[in-house]
Amino acid sequence: MSLADAAGSALWPYVALIVFGFLPSEIWRVLGVVLSRGLSDTSPILVWVRAVATALLAAVVAKLVLNPSGALAAVPLLARAGGIIAGAAAFFATGRNLVAGVLTGEALLIGAAWWVGQG
Repeated sequence: MSLADAAGSALWPYVALIVFGFLPSEIWRVLGVVLSRGLSDTSPILVWVRAVATALLAAVVAKLVLNPSGALAAVPLLARAGGIIAGAAAFFATGRNLVAGVLTGEALLIGAAWWVGQG
């Protein structure tokens, strides 16, 4: 099946998703893996990349907590912040176990959303 045939069929949304969504980002991921093969984990460039990635993730989390949209907006700010604090506490209390931290924060947030929905 050619790309032109797929455009006229029910498969077009999936082809578009792969061509315009998946492939452009996957090329950069593969290139990053290939170019980083000889680098040490402690090389300055990888330390910088890790710091930028961490900062971006922190910014996304802060935006979700401070300026939520959708169903998350119905959950009080105290519960959203409490989920982060409880998750961080569980993370450190369990010896830096990421799964424990995420599940604890998520459980608190889901519990708070349920409680708000009940009232």
